[in-house]
Amino acid sequence: MRIYVAGHRGMVGQALMRRLLDLGHEVVTRSHEELDLLDQEAVRRFFAAEPVDQVYLAAAKVGGIHANMTYPAEFIYRNLMIAANVTHQAFLAGVRRLLFLGSSCIYPRLAEQPIHENALLGGKLEPTNEPYAIAKIAGIKLCESYNRQYGASHGVDYRSVMPTNLYGPGDNYHIENSHVVPALIRRFHLAKTTDAPEVLIWGTGRARREFLYVDDMAEGCIQVMGLARERYEQLTTPMCAHINLGTGEDLSIAELAQLIGEVVGYRGRIRFDTSQPDGAPRKLLDVSCAASFGWRATVPLADGLRRTYADYQQALRPIQEIAHA
Repeated sequence: MRIYVAGHRGMVGQALMRRLLDLGHEVVTRSHEELDLLDQEAVRRFFAAEPVDQVYLAAAKVGGIHANMTYPAEFIYRNLMIAANVTHQAFLAGVRRLLFLGSSCIYPRLAEQPIHENALLGGKLEPTNEPYAIAKIAGIKLCESYNRQYGASHGVDYRSVMPTNLYGPGDNYHIENSHVVPALIRRFHLAKTTDAPEVLIWGTGRARREFLYVDDMAEGCIQVMGLARERYEQLTTPMCAHINLGTGEDLSIAELAQLIGEVVGYRGRIRFDTSQPDGAPRKLLDVSCAASFGWRATVPLADGLRRTYADYQQALRPIQEIAHA
């Protein structure tokens, strides 16, 4: 098939591309410089010029707690516009199959654990990333609404997956604006190379999180897209049509920090800044729906962290070569 991966330069898009190319599909991509997904007319021209069979909508503005608290307007506006423009223009161009990638932050802050898909809209969101979560919820509802209005008449079959916290090669390692795993990898690496006596981490360390290696996520997405329509409709409902992807296991941020410190080889102290927010106390997904069609995560966290740290070191090499030239 001819498949458009929106957001192919990001960690998620790169993983999707790797798997789709392995399967022999033709992958269509555009960089941000070539196609601004915030520009509806530009997106319309793209779909008119590039007929595709499927769309994987992985493009998004993403970041950790610090970035979400610093740029709330950018997070809600950019993610709303990307979801609306790509979904609508794909529909107008006759694309019948689209996959929207969300985030586990769509669920209520105090949702019952593990979080089932039907917990969506059942309570208040985590304040630190509410704008991003609302944009992602809107993306899910776009897919559901197009299915309800145009499924029978136009054959539209738009699907959504909700991955838990993702990590892996190709991540953003910005020390403040990235997600927790790449931020901690960079922090511990810098502490190790500078012989810093301690690493300071936001929050109490008690919040619990679940982490999914990005290539496992990509395989899950492709399996969801490969489900027969009848099977997908058996697993979901018209107004709750997303599927969770996760490992079914979590750990505390303190335990994660300890594990990353061991992977990096840092031997100093770990200290927690309790004046900073933890975010939601726990976000463990119920992955029984995905398990019912045979998907499961295969990469253990420690192994995935080692691969991710190797990717970070590889990314540093060109910078180090320039510095020593």
